[in-house]
Formats: sequence, structure tokens, C-alpha cells
Amino acid sequence: MSKKTLVKITINGKQTINAQFEDNATTRELISRMPFTIEMDNLYSREMCHRYGRGGLPTDDARDRDYQVGDISYWPPMGSLVILYQQNGEAFEQQPIGHVDGDVSFFSKLGSAQVSFAVKQ
Repeated sequence: MSKKTLVKITINGKQTINAQFEDNATTRELISRMPFTIEMDNLYSREMCHRYGRGGLPTDDARDRDYQVGDISYWPPMGSLVILYQQNGEAFEQQPIGHVDGDVSFFSKLGSAQVSFAVKQ
């Protein structure tokens, strides 16, 4: 069984959700930067997205795959960190990061948001 890290995600300083992060090159880099806050934009009526830019984070298992609502992934072509809140059936190149424990449908009502990530103590 792989090691998981519990991460607290705070949206606009108000709403908090928890996620379990996988153990891989991408998550180790993100965890080393925590705590941090980024601006995330609502894109394609399915995801909250922050673009680091191509090569912004390392990957070690990026490939085409499906996703589940609540998944947090990294899309290498644009260096995008995404929280997927709606399913549209698309498979795309991604490096899995983790999964949110709980309802993420509230993201559909947001345009952009300040999103903070911190390892949960």
C-alpha cells in the first residue's frame, strides 16, 4: 500500500475540504511547497485549474486515463493543477495527485478562487 498524505484545502479563506495525496514525484514537489495559496479558475464546467506552465511540476506516471469526480491531477501539456468537480467522460493525459474526501460540486458555482493547500497536522 502506498503512503498517502492528508492535505487541507481552503477555498477563499472560508470553505475547507480534505484530500489524500498519493506518493509520487508531483505530490512530493507540491508538498515541499506547502503551505501555499494559488488562484484557480473554473474551466470547462468540470474543473478548477491553476496553470504553472509546461514543466512547472515533475511527473513520473503521466499518461492518458479517466478521472473520478473529486480527483486532483496535473495536466503536463500546460502544467495545470486541477481539481475535477464534474464528470464529462473524457480521458486525458494526467499525473494523479490525490482525491478530495467529500462533495466538490460547490466549485461549479465559483468563477475563480483563492485556494490554499497545507499538510494537515
